[in-house]
Amino acid sequence: MSLLAAGFGLVLGALLGLVGGGGGILAVPALVYGLGLPLASAVPASLVVIGLASAVAVAPRARLEVNWRLAIVIGAAGIPTSIAGGVVNHRLDDQWLMLVFAVVMVLAGLRMLRGNDESGGVCDLPGGGVAWRRCLPRAVAVGLLVGFLTGLLGVGGGFLLVPALIVALGLRTSTAVATSLVIIVINAVAGLVPYLAGASSRSGAGLDWTIVGPFAAAAVVTSLPASWFARRLRAATLRRGFAVLVLIVAAGVATRTIVTLTTT
Repeated sequence: MSLLAAGFGLVLGALLGLVGGGGGILAVPALVYGLGLPLASAVPASLVVIGLASAVAVAPRARLEVNWRLAIVIGAAGIPTSIAGGVVNHRLDDQWLMLVFAVVMVLAGLRMLRGNDESGGVCDLPGGGVAWRRCLPRAVAVGLLVGFLTGLLGVGGGFLLVPALIVALGLRTSTAVATSLVIIVINAVAGLVPYLAGASSRSGAGLDWTIVGPFAAAAVVTSLPASWFARRLRAATLRRGFAVLVLIVAAGVATRTIVTLTTT
């Protein structure tokens, strides 16, 4: 089981390093269906793994590519909603949560298949500045939404953050990828609060470190070289490849969940 967990971790870390997100959206299905963890354990386990891997993956991009002001604004906006999402998670049925998860995956995958403008926008002006009057409301809205989904579904939000940072805020792809990694770390830490505080008493809750440890270690090991490698590839190629992968996984999650719901 530890070797299988490490294998999933290798894939997750590579995704985080390459496209600045996507690890969490694949980590939860991998932990639930691939490694047999209950959703109550898979969600906090996913947050631990993606938080650690994202912190490592952002290292080579931190100085030149991260928009730190936006990362702080969006990350701070998502902290209360991430905690709220974690609390709501404990009040919903696991199978319905997985169905919501699949729907969100499909929407994100379809959005990432579309082309993106690389010319910048109000939150990434050509001279390096930010038009805060127009950018701030959008940045806060993105932070609130992604923060809630982080706590609710155990994802770092990168699969939503990268398209949102590009489309809604006008960041270039390289800046969006790097900035999303910082926000993922903030969201993951905040999303863990309800679990660490013992907000859930459901059976199976808690972290199985014999699975989480190898998973996290493998993700961390691959996230850094993947981050370096990503800077040599076309952003559109990475984005579209990841979108196809997300849609395939979403189809599998939706099919399995619907079958379970209709047979119970």
